[in-house]
Amino acid sequence: MQTHVQSLYKKKRGLELQWEQHYNDEGRYTLDMVRIDNKIKEVINHIKMAEAKEASRLNKIIDAAPQVSVAT
Repeated sequence: MQTHVQSLYKKKRGLELQWEQHYNDEGRYTLDMVRIDNKIKEVINHIKMAEAKEASRLNKIIDAAPQVSVAT
């Protein structure tokens, strides 16, 4: 699961570099950059969902841990 999130972060970074390269080439905001922005937003949403899923899974594991009480 963690490698999936890492690959999403790498994909996001690659898109950001692509966006920057387009800006350096054109010197202005272009339609290609709008498309890249939309892809970046999509990847960010996937990252958020994957991280929420992982947090939910960890919370279930923690909640399932046996509760021990010491009687005195």
